[in-house]
Amino acid sequence: MKASYFKHSLEFKRPSGTSRGVLKTKESWFIKLETKESYGIGECGLLKGLSIDDRKDYEEKLKWTCENIHLGLKTLYSQLKDFPSIQFGLEMAFQSLSSANPYLLFPSEFTEGKEGMLINGLIWMGDKPFMKTQIQEKIQQGFSCIKLKIGAIDFESELELLKYIRSEFSASDIELRVDANGAFSPDDALDKLERLSQFDLHSIEQPIAQGQWQDMARLCQQTPLPIALDEELIGVKDVTNKEKALLTIQPQYIILKPSLIGGFRGSEEWIELAKQHNIGWWITSALESNIGLNAIAQFTYVQHNNMPQGLGTGGLYTNNIESPLVIKGEKIMYNPDLEWENKFNL
Repeated sequence: MKASYFKHSLEFKRPSGTSRGVLKTKESWFIKLETKESYGIGECGLLKGLSIDDRKDYEEKLKWTCENIHLGLKTLYSQLKDFPSIQFGLEMAFQSLSSANPYLLFPSEFTEGKEGMLINGLIWMGDKPFMKTQIQEKIQQGFSCIKLKIGAIDFESELELLKYIRSEFSASDIELRVDANGAFSPDDALDKLERLSQFDLHSIEQPIAQGQWQDMARLCQQTPLPIALDEELIGVKDVTNKEKALLTIQPQYIILKPSLIGGFRGSEEWIELAKQHNIGWWITSALESNIGLNAIAQFTYVQHNNMPQGLGTGGLYTNNIESPLVIKGEKIMYNPDLEWENKFNL
């Protein structure tokens, strides 16, 4: 078996704002496995400034991985614990190689085009008019769950946006999730949560920055609205520490980004712990190309979670890989009649 890697820079159709800055491009790396009979492709979804493997030696580690592919997935996975996105890319590539169709990783009614999955409509940060326009577009498209990224513009303006939505749509009409990306300080977070709670929100993601377990535990205990951990899961590598995090913080929900937490295996460990401790969960992409999104969507479907997932990012880029993934209303679907674009000469 031969292994190689290459890079592809994804370009946003329009700059997309988060509390960590405005995104114009997204760097993705791919691992390709080849035998005489077939090939497999996996995406290493690195997120600058967020992934724990955003390191200067990242490409060097990718090269080492490909040179040592003879060691096999199990051994390589265990030796890449500091590189969760490479772990995921490897898992994806091996699963792809072992499949009759390299893009059909988890055959199901989803990949047969018979069933779709509910997803949330994502509202990017920006000025108030821009965010309001996005909200109107998502509602017109048929979304019943909307996620707003908050924490970058004036908090009062963000409250006004939520007030606007609730003046038009009740909680039974539109489920509202907000994502603070750790923008609140521990000192004022509870006050902000109380003000946000008047808008019947489903949940808030990561109100304060990760790594402040005691402060987050206090918030989860006192919060008037459910809290979902997101960035908090990044860098928590073994099962013992994962359980310690959940038992210490006791969140209402956790959010799984496979590229940031060690792929399928890492996600399965978190899901099992969440089930044991009665914690809700859902899965979201981390701005991967359609190759990574395809793997995440197929994996998510076979987990049998009926909550809206965060899988609506495939249309963000001008140079994505054309795929059978399509958004119909508020669902992501897989159309088996559509072909994958062979942009990388695979």
